[in-house]
Amino acid sequence: MRGPHNIIRLIRTGATLERTGAMNVVLDAFEAPRAIRFLAHALGKPFQWLGYKGDPDMPPATRALTALGPAYIKFGQVLSTRPDVVGDELAEQLRVLQDKLPPFSKAEAMAEVEKELGQPVSEVFSEFSEPIAAASIAQVHKAKLVSTREDVAVKVLRPNIERAFHKDVDAFYFAARIVQLFAPGARRLRPMEVIEHFDGVVRGELDLRLESAAASEYAANTKNDAGFWLPPVVWSLSARRVMTLSWADGVPLGENAALDAAGHDRGDLAERVLRLFLLHALRDGFFHADMHQGNLKVAANGDIIAYDYGIMGHIDEYTRRVYAEILFGFIRRDYKRVAEVHFEAGYVPADRDVDEFARALRAVGEPIFGMDATHISMGRLLNYLFEVTERFGMETRTELILLQRTMVVVEGVARSLDSRINIWEVARPVVEDYIKQSIGPRAALRDFSKTAMVLARFGPRLPALVENALIAQTHKDDTQNRGLSAAILPATIGAAAGAAIVLLLTAFT
Repeated sequence: MRGPHNIIRLIRTGATLERTGAMNVVLDAFEAPRAIRFLAHALGKPFQWLGYKGDPDMPPATRALTALGPAYIKFGQVLSTRPDVVGDELAEQLRVLQDKLPPFSKAEAMAEVEKELGQPVSEVFSEFSEPIAAASIAQVHKAKLVSTREDVAVKVLRPNIERAFHKDVDAFYFAARIVQLFAPGARRLRPMEVIEHFDGVVRGELDLRLESAAASEYAANTKNDAGFWLPPVVWSLSARRVMTLSWADGVPLGENAALDAAGHDRGDLAERVLRLFLLHALRDGFFHADMHQGNLKVAANGDIIAYDYGIMGHIDEYTRRVYAEILFGFIRRDYKRVAEVHFEAGYVPADRDVDEFARALRAVGEPIFGMDATHISMGRLLNYLFEVTERFGMETRTELILLQRTMVVVEGVARSLDSRINIWEVARPVVEDYIKQSIGPRAALRDFSKTAMVLARFGPRLPALVENALIAQTHKDDTQNRGLSAAILPATIGAAAGAAIVLLLTAFT
């Protein structure tokens, strides 16, 4: 489907913003310069008739994004957590996109449940409510199990949501190709790879079996985290388009007045949200990547409850260490080390000057650390870093997009709870602890042991591998044979040594 016909979809986006009155709201929120305003209106007004009307009862921005479809709604969800970027008024308007969208009917939901579970709803649930929350991709019903009388939450995908979402993403692919073609300077951002990454993430959200698996893994990782709880998955009542979990009562994290009335400490909640996100990202390499207020509640005992596991992030151990060192360097204001980490990881081309890069990073960090706590923003830091890395030829790291995006969202959530939170002070103990655990003598010993165990697996195959390699080399000249001998000997010794080390470790443990 990726072709020129998507031009209509992109034109319709601008036309919808214009028709619903959202164009000026968005331009004002981002403080767009006069030239951009003129261009936006010039392209949007002539095509207003192509725009979607939307629900006139909704505020303009919410009305436009809801009319445009699920991918645009996801974008609005992110903006709703950033009042410091789009302003309090627009952020409040967009917050309804998180879990208060128009639902589909209870009858349609029950039909989907029966189809997916292969049995009548009445045989499984003694009660099945009207929709209690409706988001961009699915909605939730409260139900009661026939077998145990336990209250559960039943999540059901919207009818035909797969086709609708693919249509939106298809237009994004087309836009990315246009950017690559007509804006060569933006190629370093790898827009096609960014959209592919986004597409892959949301495809996972459209299969609730994958979400159930993610919830199970996430629960296993975090079972000992104080002040955090995940409702268990009911596997026997979950399928591709239906997911059932234990019911979780609590106050939505976005309702400050209700949190205050319940006696919860919003300052503590803000710090805990940030700490938990960093802990899961660094310690486990597996984190909730959609942590907006619509997916978080606070239980009566003060525990933070997270749900909706359709978008989860994964970071390998090496990348976690790089990311932690970069964060730690900024926290300590050691810009030379931050620069060296970028070069060591290959994030910045090796032909660039590390000292010059360190000075550029200092220009990013110092203004932020000189600010009052209310103005320290991860969003601002990322914007500055974008400008610096562009100048030094750093390419977009697609594996970090989800992490960076989630960090911005989590900061927005924390700041909505406590506007004076200092994210660096909250992050420091988590990052320092991870650095101590992952970088140092103990970490080096663990790495060496893992390497030795991998090498030991090849122990029984070593004689045959060496013999086959020697036979193959008999057909080459003497120089190559001498080179082979020099290469094989250390490799053989290394593998044998690895096997011996593993045996010794096993013997003494």
